[in-house]
Amino acid sequence: MRLLGIVGLCLLLSACFSTGNSAPRASGPMPSDTVQTLASVNLPSSRLNSFAPTNKFLQCVPYAREVSGIEIYGDAWTWWAQAGQKNFQRGNRPQIGAVLALRKTSRLKLGHVAVVSAILDSRKILVNHANWGSDSRTRGKVHYRQPVVDVSPSNDWSEVRMMNTLGTFGSMYPAHGFIYQPRETAEAN
Repeated sequence: MRLLGIVGLCLLLSACFSTGNSAPRASGPMPSDTVQTLASVNLPSSRLNSFAPTNKFLQCVPYAREVSGIEIYGDAWTWWAQAGQKNFQRGNRPQIGAVLALRKTSRLKLGHVAVVSAILDSRKILVNHANWGSDSRTRGKVHYRQPVVDVSPSNDWSEVRMMNTLGTFGSMYPAHGFIYQPRETAEAN
């Protein structure tokens, strides 16, 4: 039954992707214009640490810490400042294995962190993350290879839209940027 659900979700997600040839608008591309099919994406080998499957309720922070190797603790909204204090490299360009740190907002009271699993192009990535969703079916679970689109006017990943578990792009979220893996973690994977 679980396998059937996974296959169904994969089919749903693959059906939600379209190849768009529209030119980006000045305000930044909209997700429906910019997402390409996953079948056409050549994914490099992973720089993520393995994560054992579990039925336990998972928060985004412990998941991101374990698979990225970035040893930061505390609520997700504190990661950006802590990364600077602990001399982790930070920036506004995605890298596989980096942690995308979303800002604290009225909807994301604790912020959110997600780990980059693939780069599709300069405005599109895939992330693995935990505890993203709006109900008991999606909360506390790990979600793999979920699309994220940079919708910032300057193409600096300061505003993103993340595909939700229904296969559509939800609200725009402000982001700090990317916290990069320590060199030894990236090289080990």
